[in-house]
Amino acid sequence: MAGGVWLNGPVGLGADSRVLHTGCRTVLVVVPFLVAGIRLMDVLALLESDHRVVVMFTVAPARNGSVCHGADEFVRSQGGLLLPWEQAVQCEFDLVLAASETAVEQLHGKVMLLPHGAGMLASRSRARSAGPDAHPVHGLDRGALVHRGRLVPAALGLTHEDELGVLRESCPEALSVAVVAGDVCFDRLVTSVPRREHYRRALGVAEGQPLVVVTSTWQPESALGSHPDLLERMLDELPSEEYRVAAVLHPNIWGVLGAWQVQAWLADCLRAGLLLLPPEEGWRAALVAADAVVGDHGSVTSYAAAIGTPVLLAPSPPERFLRPGSLAEVVSQGAGRLRLDGSLPGQLRGIMGRHSPRWQARVAGAITSRPGQAAGALRRAMYRLLDLSEPCRAVPNAPVPLPAPWGAWPRPVCGEEAE
Repeated sequence: MAGGVWLNGPVGLGADSRVLHTGCRTVLVVVPFLVAGIRLMDVLALLESDHRVVVMFTVAPARNGSVCHGADEFVRSQGGLLLPWEQAVQCEFDLVLAASETAVEQLHGKVMLLPHGAGMLASRSRARSAGPDAHPVHGLDRGALVHRGRLVPAALGLTHEDELGVLRESCPEALSVAVVAGDVCFDRLVTSVPRREHYRRALGVAEGQPLVVVTSTWQPESALGSHPDLLERMLDELPSEEYRVAAVLHPNIWGVLGAWQVQAWLADCLRAGLLLLPPEEGWRAALVAADAVVGDHGSVTSYAAAIGTPVLLAPSPPERFLRPGSLAEVVSQGAGRLRLDGSLPGQLRGIMGRHSPRWQARVAGAITSRPGQAAGALRRAMYRLLDLSEPCRAVPNAPVPLPAPWGAWPRPVCGEEAE
C-alpha cells in the first residue's frame, strides 16, 4: 500500500458512521515480522465470537524504517484489516497486541507484550545483529521494555515463573505488569498429540513408515546454514519407499529470501519427495506426527523434545553462545548428536522409539510453569486491559489444523509446467 493512503477503518474520525456496531473495543495486532504474526494468531483465537471487540493489524517498521518481506502478505492471507503504519500511530486503541517490542512505543494504547518464541529469555546469549563484542541480552532487558523512562507494556506475558527472577534483576518496574501465563503454543501441541494419526495421513505417511522432520533456524550457524546439503543427504540415504522426510524452516528464512527462492533451492528435494511445511502453520502437526526430529537450537527443536519426540542435534558451532540454563541447553543435555560422517539411517533407527520421560519433563518444565493454563490466563489479561467482562464461552485450546505441505502431492516446482 502506498505511503500516506489511509483506510476507512473502524478507528479514527468518523469511525462510528462506518462500523457495524458502535462502542466496540479496538485491538491492534502488531506484525513487524512473520514469526510475530504467526505467534499472535493463537492469542487472537481467544477473542473470537465477541461482537464487542474489533481487531485490525499493522506492519511495524524496524528502526531504520525497513519492513520485513511477507509480513503484510501474512496479514492479508489471514483476512485481516491492514492499517498503514502511518495511520496506526495516529490512532488510539484499547489494546495493542505485540510479540516483539519493535516500534510499539510509538503506538497509543495499552500494550500486551508476548514472546515470539519459546519464552522471553532467548537461548542465545548475544544478539546476532549486535556483533561479537556485544554484551549478553534477553527479551526482558530494561532496554526492551522501557522507552525514555516510560514502561511500555501494560501487561507482559511470561511463560515461566523463573522469568520473574530475571525480570526482578533486569527491569523491576515491570514486575507489576508481569503475567505468568504459560505457553499457548505448547498447550496446543499437547492437545494435538491424540490426533497424531490424522496428521500422519494428511502428510501422506504410510502406516509404519517413519517420518523424519528436519528443522532449521535462519542464521549461518543454523542446521541448514552450516550444512546446506543436509536435506539432500537425508533424501539420498533414506529410501523414499521406507521413510518420509519433512522440512520446517524458520519463518525468517522465508521472510528474508521469499518463497520462490526457498522452493528453488529445494527444488530437487521436492522432486525427490520432501514435504516442505509453509511457515504459517503445519510445523506443529509435523512435530506431533514425527518419529524423529533433526534440528538445531531453535524453539521448534525444543517443542519437539517437550512432547517426547526423539531429537538429534545437527553439528553446529554456536553452543558456546548458549545462555547458561537456557531452554536450548536443557534440550542439548538430553538430545542425541547427528554425525555426518556416519550412516544417517543407522543413527535415526538408534533413536526412534526411544523415550526419556525424565528429559521430556525437564524440557516441558523449562518451556512453561503453567501447562494447560496459558489460554485462560491470556484471555483474562486481555479482557482486563479492555475493561470488559470475559465471555461465558469456554476458553479455546484447540488442536492444531491438518498440515498442507508443499510436496505432499505431485505439483509444478519453481515454474515447471505440469504435464
